Amino acid sequence: MRATKPDVLSSTTGSQIVEFAVALPLLLVLVVGIFDFGTAFNIKQKLVNATREGARVASSQPTNDLWPPAAAGGCGAPQSVCAIRDAVDNALITNAMKDCGLAASAGASAGNLAWAFTPGGCAGPMTLTIERGFVPPLSATLNPPFQPNYQIEMTRVTLNYPYQWTFNRVIQLLVSTANYPATTQLNSVAIMQNLN
Repeated sequence: MRATKPDVLSSTTGSQIVEFAVALPLLLVLVVGIFDFGTAFNIKQKLVNATREGARVASSQPTNDLWPPAAAGGCGAPQSVCAIRDAVDNALITNAMKDCGLAASAGASAGNLAWAFTPGGCAGPMTLTIERGFVPPLSATLNPPFQPNYQIEMTRVTLNYPYQWTFNRVIQLLVSTANYPATTQLNSVAIMQNLN
């Protein structure tokens, strides 16, 4: 009886290594993508909390230092605006986020009763805008006792925050010519009525 040699072409030894080598980049991109987008969503929620905290503090701040313009507080804006900036900064730090130097940034007038803070300590531009005289458009279908010319003065706190992606470096493993943005601006807005 003669022994037969196995057919080399029908052998499956080593095929698992080839399959793993082909699937590994796809798996890596998928895992990093899930992690990166999950982190971006988590940061977005922290930004929402920070702007809400700023709007909450703004609602209890007096507006008598806004008009006529009083002497600027320690941040280059009225003292009530400085308190709002500090509340947003504290919320960012409490949530273990980089504040990009917001606590040390000076405010610049951004229009009527509005100030913008643009610290420069992040991978991209960060902007905190505080509008103390924000008047939202009212619906034409207001119920009594409101009149059509009734205005509610509010404070709008807007925070644009740069998020630096990890995904852009990993996608190039699959597609070498892929050009994914390194940073994206995450935006959060909170509005609350001025009570003082």
